[in-house]
Amino acid sequence: MERVNQRKSVKVDRGIFLVRYASANDEPMPPKITVSPDQTSNQNISLVLHPDHNEAVLWQPGSCLVVQALEPGTLSIDVTPIQKNGSAAATIQIEPLTQGEAFSALPSSAKDHSSCNFDDFRVLGHVASIGDVVVSANQWLAGPSAPSRIEGIAIEWPGKPHDLVFRYSVKTAKPQAVSGRVFEPGSFAGTRGKALPIVGLMLEMSGPGASDIKFTAEAIFLGAPAMRMTGTRVTASGPTGREPLVGLRLGIEAAGTIEAAGTTVKPQPGPSAAAPARPSSRVRVFRSRTSQGQPIAS
Repeated sequence: MERVNQRKSVKVDRGIFLVRYASANDEPMPPKITVSPDQTSNQNISLVLHPDHNEAVLWQPGSCLVVQALEPGTLSIDVTPIQKNGSAAATIQIEPLTQGEAFSALPSSAKDHSSCNFDDFRVLGHVASIGDVVVSANQWLAGPSAPSRIEGIAIEWPGKPHDLVFRYSVKTAKPQAVSGRVFEPGSFAGTRGKALPIVGLMLEMSGPGASDIKFTAEAIFLGAPAMRMTGTRVTASGPTGREPLVGLRLGIEAAGTIEAAGTTVKPQPGPSAAAPARPSSRVRVFRSRTSQGQPIAS
């Protein structure tokens, strides 16, 4: 019988969910992910597979399947290395699928986002010689006290208001398929293991909710002073556009009115920050939800 290296139990509400294999530390030989209903949820949860597959197994990052829950229940996520002593470090995202809701008659200008949950905003960054590091809003990824080349990022915000859309992109040091491509939250923009640092960054938000929320960002490029940016669209790069990104701090905050949707850049000395967190060798499961609950991460 195959030995399961790690198992996670994830509670899901009534609805339809996309289970997506987001990333793995060992990209050439990623562990396989097996999805199944908990024994107590067998009658209420069903799995929708590709017609060419008969097992609920995700074999590599980018693969996914659909879960239908008629009642709240529990999913089991099993992670199994595909070779002896292989890696079992992976990130799985569980995203609700919805047909949307009718818009409220309340004008967008009267909506109040002051009670938005900003606490679950986080950034995953792949840092050279360290690996994947996850930081919360307004915490440094690499940065002034521990500058290191950042090769890719993924932004998560499960508590994002439904009327707010945000996207991001990066520019890599050498031409790559991901360079300049725009990504949605939860997607990894950049590279891993190719020694290709990020040399440019763009974040933008739109939709009715963007009138009340803005990005706050600080970026450090090798050999250049730190720059601070705020707004609904921010871009950053070094003086020549070729300098590697060696420090990044991202956050979001409520703003009654954004006077300009552009970028404000103020070169300034970078503040001190704690050393980056040690990369995790464990499986991470994130449950993206629009308005309730917290993401599951370990």
